[in-house]
Amino acid sequence: MSNRDAFAQAGKAAVQQNIHGLMEFLQKFPPFNQMDNAHLVYLLEHCQLRFYAEGESIIKPGDGPVQHFYIVKQGRVVGERPHSAKRGTETTFEITSGECFPLAALLGERATRTEHLAGADTFCLLLGKDAFARLFASSAPFRDFALRGVSSLLDQVNQQVQLRAAESLGAQYSLDTRLAELAMQQPVTCTPATPLRAAVRRMHEAHVGSIVIVDADQRPLGIFTLRDLRRVIGEACADLEQPIAEIMTQRPFHLAPTASAFDAALAMTERHIAHVCLVEHGRLTGVVSERDLFSLQRVDLVHLARTIRHAGQLETLVALRRDIHLLVERMLAHGASSTQITRLLTQLNDHTVCRVIELCLEQFGDPGVPFTWLCFGSEGRREQTLHTDQDNGILFEASDAAEAALLRGRLLPLAEQINQALAQCGFSLCQGGIMAGNPQLCLSRSEWARRFSGFIREATPENLLGSTIFFDLRAVWGAEDGCEQLRAQLLAEVADNPLFQRLMAANALRMRPPVGRFRDFVVERKHGERDGTLDLKVQGLTPFVDGARLLALAHGIGETGTLGRLRALIEHEVIDAQDGAAYEEAYHFIQQTRMQQHQLQAHQQLPYSNRLNPDHLNHLDRRILRESLRQAQRLQSSLALRYQL
Repeated sequence: MSNRDAFAQAGKAAVQQNIHGLMEFLQKFPPFNQMDNAHLVYLLEHCQLRFYAEGESIIKPGDGPVQHFYIVKQGRVVGERPHSAKRGTETTFEITSGECFPLAALLGERATRTEHLAGADTFCLLLGKDAFARLFASSAPFRDFALRGVSSLLDQVNQQVQLRAAESLGAQYSLDTRLAELAMQQPVTCTPATPLRAAVRRMHEAHVGSIVIVDADQRPLGIFTLRDLRRVIGEACADLEQPIAEIMTQRPFHLAPTASAFDAALAMTERHIAHVCLVEHGRLTGVVSERDLFSLQRVDLVHLARTIRHAGQLETLVALRRDIHLLVERMLAHGASSTQITRLLTQLNDHTVCRVIELCLEQFGDPGVPFTWLCFGSEGRREQTLHTDQDNGILFEASDAAEAALLRGRLLPLAEQINQALAQCGFSLCQGGIMAGNPQLCLSRSEWARRFSGFIREATPENLLGSTIFFDLRAVWGAEDGCEQLRAQLLAEVADNPLFQRLMAANALRMRPPVGRFRDFVVERKHGERDGTLDLKVQGLTPFVDGARLLALAHGIGETGTLGRLRALIEHEVIDAQDGAAYEEAYHFIQQTRMQQHQLQAHQQLPYSNRLNPDHLNHLDRRILRESLRQAQRLQSSLALRYQL
């Protein structure tokens, strides 16, 4: 018997002697905690236990097609690859107790592309590839994990959250309810020639608040609602016998029946509408109203947005911030994604900003200068959380420097009042002074254009740190044309300047994700509140934000949101689709973890902080956070290779 066979026999014997203890061990970790006991027993009966001394190679590319599936029982395994831009190797991942490898190589029946080394004295369970194949075929949870990896773990997290929500408030409360399940299946309709009187009578008889005007093929041409009726009566602008087509709202907004309740609620919030048509293959199939959403307790979103937009005084807006906190808490508790929540928060914040501007204009008077209120940073990317400060500016038109100075003098007092009012509403004053009340950020379009050109033409590592926030600009209030012209100029100049791109890449590599070779996480080692913590925003989200921004600007992509940029980069074949999906999932999870922490801090009446002690996470969340931060490392490594840094 060879030494290898002897080791295998001894390893199998070690497993058989402790099969009960190993079952308990595996049941602590996904995907094994989702598998049937019979499948776990099969796995262990076909496993062997192997020891690897620190630094010993477990598998490497030169070994040929992978022969075993490995589960780390004790210790740590690191993956190392040659660094393309530098001499030596780089650690690409680190896996610990309960984790497994190398799934992609096993499924592809190929060699691993990464050498796996024991990062410490390590014990692994080894399952032969034939037994792995049989387990893959017989166990759905195992197969799902093998095919989808971290995606399946995220599903487990979301299922746990939604299960707790269903227990507390009932399973019918769901953001993902399909609109087809909510809509009136036979909506009230009429033809364009129907007299107003007859259309209103039909609405009254059916006890509905809207009627959809359709053609002979049931294609929606317009909609008429009770709100429209109040307008018609109030303005005395219609004859009750005139055709409904003359006063209907044309081209009504519509969604597919497969869209979610959240999609409808957000559309109502954004567009100030109370009804959404459902259209499939061009034909009207239903109508969803605020009242329908009320059955899912989603109406609070639509009602809250409307209350903000019609607030009569600043104090009302201040009081409504608490309602926004409650709404976010409810959405978090019921499994809403971080993207849904940041979109919602940004939308409500946009409404608040617009209403604050309007109230300040009413109170302090119109300066007589048309202007656009710009936002930057997370608000510009539509990625705001409860913990947010002000990053804004003003854009206006002026023919020359003298006129710009004159108009700026008229706008600045109003801008300062708006900044102070926003601070009362919970938008902290920016410590760096990036606010419209700062004369350097209240500029004519020509001045903004020169400023952006200066950033790009005369970029240094120092001023680049302070300028990247402006590359996420968006118009919140006022005309959007000037902002779009600035964006077009910005994209053209960055795409034409490889040196500036390289400086942006170096800046994007400045903040390294907090995962290291010798421990799970790299955390602060100082006395005080920061001891043992990492920063979810700066160290976790910023690498994705900076990387996506750089690649989008360099390839002329006008998207401002991080996830939108990643998807556009995939479409333009700048990044691989699989890599882009992994970056998106990682970004989602870090953002979700950050929001949950903010909500907990609000409950405990603590100041908002992005710092997290990973030791306070459960095993599953800790594992996914570590993998998410590794994805940030992978993105940075690709930037370093692309720009030879």
